[in-house]
Amino acid sequence: MIRIYHNPRCSKSRQTLELIQNAGQQPEVVEYLKTPPTATELKELLQKLNLKPEQILRKGEQLYKDKYKSQQLSDEELIQVLAENPVLIERPIVVKDNKAVLGRPPENVLSIL
Repeated sequence: MIRIYHNPRCSKSRQTLELIQNAGQQPEVVEYLKTPPTATELKELLQKLNLKPEQILRKGEQLYKDKYKSQQLSDEELIQVLAENPVLIERPIVVKDNKAVLGRPPENVLSIL
């Protein structure tokens, strides 16, 4: 079972979803802006991605620049910020079993299909 944390307004997210579907897979699509992952789910995702919270943080977002850029936050605090502000989560994230990849570039997803 493949799951994609997807934002339909994001071209990279749409391209990644299309790659998965073209590979004959029908993923579970989670529109994470409507159904944000909890802090616990984010920790699990980060483990599968083998990344730190800062590595999936969208630093170009105005919310980040206005509210968080000048703060020194721990990993736990960043996870909480991401859970409360899913717009700051880099997208798309694709999960299959115990592995996950960030679909930037979309071709990254091919490594777990």
